[in-house]
Amino acid sequence: MGRAFRQYYEWFVLENAPWALISLAVLTGFMAFFAKDFSMDASADSLVLEGDPDYLMYRQVSDSYGSSSFLVLTYTPDQPLFSTEALANLLVLREELKEIERVSSVVSVLDVPLLSNPPVPISQLVSNIKSLEDPEADLELAKQELANSPLYVNLLLNLDFNTTALQINFPRDEVLEELIDTRQLLMSEASEREMTPEEISQLASLNELISQRNSANSANLHEDIKAVRAIIKKHEDFGELHLGGIPMVADDIMTFVRSDLVNFGTFVLLFLLATLSLIFKRMRWVMMPLLCCATVVIIMMGTLGRMNWHVTVISSNFISLLLILTLSMSIHLIVRYRELLRLNPGWSQLRLIFNAVRQIYVPCLYMALTTGVAFISLVVSGIRPVINFGLMMTTGIVVAFIVTFWLFPALLMVVGKDPFSGERTVGVPITNFFAKLTLNYGRTIIVAAVAVACFTVVGVKQLVVENSFIDYFGEDTEIYQGMQVIDQRLGGTTPLEILIDFPGSEIIPGETFAANVEALDEQDFYQSEPEAEDDFLEDEFLEDEFADEGFGDELAIGGFEDDFATNDDPEKYWFTSDKIEEIKAVHNYLETLPAVGKVISLATMMEIAESFNNGEPFNNMQLALLYSVIPEEFRSIVIDPYVNTELSQARINLRILDSTSDLKRDALLKQIRHDIVNELGIPEERVHLAGMMVLYNNMLQSLFSSQIATLGAVFAGIMVMFLVLFRSFKISLIAMAPNMLAAGFVLGIMGWLGIPLDMMTITIASITIGIAVDNTIHYIVRFKNEFAKDGDYLATLERSHSTIGKAMFYTSLTIIMGFSILVMSNFKPTIYFGLLTALAMGVALLGALTVLPQLIVMFRPFGRQQKAPSTSE
Repeated sequence: MGRAFRQYYEWFVLENAPWALISLAVLTGFMAFFAKDFSMDASADSLVLEGDPDYLMYRQVSDSYGSSSFLVLTYTPDQPLFSTEALANLLVLREELKEIERVSSVVSVLDVPLLSNPPVPISQLVSNIKSLEDPEADLELAKQELANSPLYVNLLLNLDFNTTALQINFPRDEVLEELIDTRQLLMSEASEREMTPEEISQLASLNELISQRNSANSANLHEDIKAVRAIIKKHEDFGELHLGGIPMVADDIMTFVRSDLVNFGTFVLLFLLATLSLIFKRMRWVMMPLLCCATVVIIMMGTLGRMNWHVTVISSNFISLLLILTLSMSIHLIVRYRELLRLNPGWSQLRLIFNAVRQIYVPCLYMALTTGVAFISLVVSGIRPVINFGLMMTTGIVVAFIVTFWLFPALLMVVGKDPFSGERTVGVPITNFFAKLTLNYGRTIIVAAVAVACFTVVGVKQLVVENSFIDYFGEDTEIYQGMQVIDQRLGGTTPLEILIDFPGSEIIPGETFAANVEALDEQDFYQSEPEAEDDFLEDEFLEDEFADEGFGDELAIGGFEDDFATNDDPEKYWFTSDKIEEIKAVHNYLETLPAVGKVISLATMMEIAESFNNGEPFNNMQLALLYSVIPEEFRSIVIDPYVNTELSQARINLRILDSTSDLKRDALLKQIRHDIVNELGIPEERVHLAGMMVLYNNMLQSLFSSQIATLGAVFAGIMVMFLVLFRSFKISLIAMAPNMLAAGFVLGIMGWLGIPLDMMTITIASITIGIAVDNTIHYIVRFKNEFAKDGDYLATLERSHSTIGKAMFYTSLTIIMGFSILVMSNFKPTIYFGLLTALAMGVALLGALTVLPQLIVMFRPFGRQQKAPSTSE
């Protein structure tokens, strides 16, 4: 410590300990007020890669086709689906779901239009449309139509499993959409030039407003899902009911995480109480570390709430990590204080505390700095929630260091000196064992370390990033069962959009029938129909053509011409046979892919329409007429969501069967794009893949590069910190070895076991290095100090293991056991995170007590002999 700072610290924290505690209590209370704003974010933005260009396409699809969020409730009655009782129960479910405040609509088989009840010519279709609720509807005909409809089968019902679905729709948040569009526009402009201060301020305001809106929507959605589940519970006797949908997945993930925070927080607290009591056997050494941990957590929660900084799935473990880091510093202070008390029982409390702080604060400071470097390096990942996690943890480490060296010494001054609380033994059996192991089998340890490194390299090469939402949950959970029903019975879980652009064409609404025909002819809309214009105007041709195709007399000559003359709707001229054939080709291709479930597009509507035309395709004029006579309510179901005539674009919606065991999502997306372009002959610039699956896959695929980038940044940053701390390149390299081994080992294990990289496991390597470096720094600093006494490497190794080795063992044990508790979670990423981090910390401790001291003994970085310090020093 600098002399001035040392004097100020001694005066404020030690000599005026009560006032130091009061001032910290005031600060903690102030931050606790803002902790009420601490919240978690489950929005789709938390799955998006920072700066992903596909996000813009995702937004455009949402704006152009009016995509909205919805839940899916599956219903498998005990009776036949079309029985009177089952349909009555379905009606009850639908009506009660409609009563939920924020539900905009509920779509079920009761609501969809029946077009063949009974079958009629297309000219009579408008007046013949019914639904299952219509008293005149024939139930058997309805069953046959719905069971064979390309639109509804495996979407709203699957008679093979006697299952139907209710789609629970929620309105779009137009305010949020406008805010996001405004932000996107601002960021697009900023990418071309430097942002002005006003724009920076505007962007910050937009981010805060969007964040607030997302939080409010997430809270509302959570309540709506609770309401739906209450209805499900109320009607369990109706049959098998399951809830699914992407919004529910996001909400359930956050529900699991919140539950884990509460449950595991309680378990960890109880475990820490038991562990600290077992280790130190004094209440003061139990309560003071826990009080430090609680203070750090409260201040950080208040900081996040004050800054409107939301916690996501990625950063949900930040509290556990803060507890561990804070506890680590506290344990090192306790162990050093107890050692000094044992060696110098006559010293005053002030002297004991000050010397303990003086000897521990340097390694703790560099531990905090290097751990901060490890976490701040996550900003290079490019994944927004990972970036935020790095920033949160860096801030939290700073808070933990300040609070620990403020609160703990002040508390120790207030509670006073207890001569019986000093260390009674030197070392612990396990550290003494590792000391002997290193002394007797040093070369074997190095060989084993090299073997582990080779094992790691092979495992890392097998790392994958394939993952799916359904794999996040245990098979006995409600969410898993619901997703499995939807995936296997109702067409798949994860949505994907295929957008096909067509060459732009000006749509000319003619004032007369002849004018429209002329306009169509000029635009080459009739390449597939070479008949001359006069042929279209011949009464006999029209009568025969439409009569043969099933349109009937009502649409011949007069009716047909009148419709075109009076219905001034230019959109109908967009629909041409060449466009339809291209859409059909893509649609049919997608249906051949084993991993693809339900596919819906304009081709779906055409299949329905052609069934009224004896299975024959329509020509251009018939397509235009068909668009005109389709009822508006039916058009909004089968056309508007799949065609945007203004953009001259078709949309094909498909869902991926997430439960497919050998599904490779990235390979599937690449195959779809390749085949559409190369096999179907559609130019690449006209084909776009969009949707949450694309965004999520982009994020997953970035994990490889971001893992390399983050680890590179971590090692580079820590190496610089080691050089500053140890002022020796050799010592710095030696210090890096056990940390690199531990971080690499856990990645290698993931590769060998087939555990994929995801948004949570990507942080394990950096976390391992950040925490494990604590042991390295403490051990090397203590080894250097002990070596100065006699210059004997072997004797120094034994003394270091029996002193600082004890603290390293205590801290690592609490970390390992604390993270192991996460295995009780129902959320698999949390389980992997806990087990892998515990494993990594075990390897890191093993490396710090074997590989590290052996490397020091082998390379002798402190020289052969150093002068022992004087007694006064």
